[in-house]
Amino acid sequence: MRFIRRFYNYYLHPDKELARRLKTLVGFTPVHLSLFKLAFFHKSTFSSQDYAIANNERLEFLGDAVLSTIVGEYLFKKYPNSDEGFLTKMRSKIVKRNSLDEIADKMGLDLFLANYNQTRLSKSMLGNALEALVGAVYIEVGYNKTRQYVVKRILRRYLDIHELEHFDDNYKSQLLEWCQKNGRSIEYKVVAKYKSEKRDKFKVAVYVDGKKLGTADDFNKKSAEQLASERAMVAMGIPSGNGTSSATGVRDVKGMEEED
Repeated sequence: MRFIRRFYNYYLHPDKELARRLKTLVGFTPVHLSLFKLAFFHKSTFSSQDYAIANNERLEFLGDAVLSTIVGEYLFKKYPNSDEGFLTKMRSKIVKRNSLDEIADKMGLDLFLANYNQTRLSKSMLGNALEALVGAVYIEVGYNKTRQYVVKRILRRYLDIHELEHFDDNYKSQLLEWCQKNGRSIEYKVVAKYKSEKRDKFKVAVYVDGKKLGTADDFNKKSAEQLASERAMVAMGIPSGNGTSSATGVRDVKGMEEED
């Protein structure tokens, strides 16, 4: 029955072009084609009455949990002699928002999003769609095949795991450590809060010795603090110790609305 449905979706379904593009993307023709289509619908496309079931947030929620588990298992097996602290940091580097946004861009998910949304595409929509896609794959084929998909078609294809071992993207921690060593005071403040894409967005500023040296906007305050810290370090000429600006080695997302 599943074979027949896949055959129908690939050759006869009104969305057969989507089915064919998805086969290239995930390695199989989905049975539940509408579920995968939903993975690319952002909440800003729908009215409030459609909010809960007509966008990809529920799939994103599921995919986030599945992806975190798969990455954790992958790292646990890849680094059998590493401690919890190392594994936790590595997982954080892989599943953090900026990394997922860049991987999703490399995968071409912006083209899927552009087909089903009338709003301007933002960088955050890419990572959200990737998590939603993982959620859809999990519902379709279960954990084991989803793990194979994530490891073979995402982690090994778009991530330089060895480069990531030496990449420190915790700019807030680096800046705090520098200030402590040099006897400087540091403070973070939320200087503005506003709505964007029907969500709360925060503008955060970092002050060193009372002087504002970096600001950033993001839907998550911690992410905004990280970006503001990085900008403050650049303004102060503090080296981060990273030879690259991207943990994944993927190019920056182009042609999209920036988060700040």
